[in-house]
Amino acid sequence: MDRVTEPKSTHSASAGTGRIEQLCIEKGMRMTDQRRIIARILSEARDHPDVEELHRRSAEVDSEISIATVYRTVRLFEEAGILTRHDFMDGRSRYEETPEEHHDHLIDLRSGRVIEFMDPEIERLQEEIARRLGFTLVGHKLELYGMPIDDE
Repeated sequence: MDRVTEPKSTHSASAGTGRIEQLCIEKGMRMTDQRRIIARILSEARDHPDVEELHRRSAEVDSEISIATVYRTVRLFEEAGILTRHDFMDGRSRYEETPEEHHDHLIDLRSGRVIEFMDPEIERLQEEIARRLGFTLVGHKLELYGMPIDDE
């Protein structure tokens, strides 16, 4: 059965510290006030925001945060393995906290909404296909793109 989920994490965070900020601290990163704001925005995100959206949300908290700072911070978090970048067909790189559990994505081409799901049958089928072709599957990424049925 499909399981549709909202982005979330099982990472623990200390009181008052967001998940991503806590991961940064654990990795020994220097946390400036602006990095803390960006980390908090990412931790609270229930979507897969792009840099422009992260900048918009961050600037609501601190108008001094530049888009260049957001780009640098996102790249730093990505290089540390804290964020995962997705390059969906809309031409924008989007980000989510690196998940502890595998999931796939369905992207609504009308709204841009990203739906996370995990389907055991799809997982089994991918393993079977790789084995049939003489491979051991070591990783995969599945992105489905669609239009809502009621739009057709």
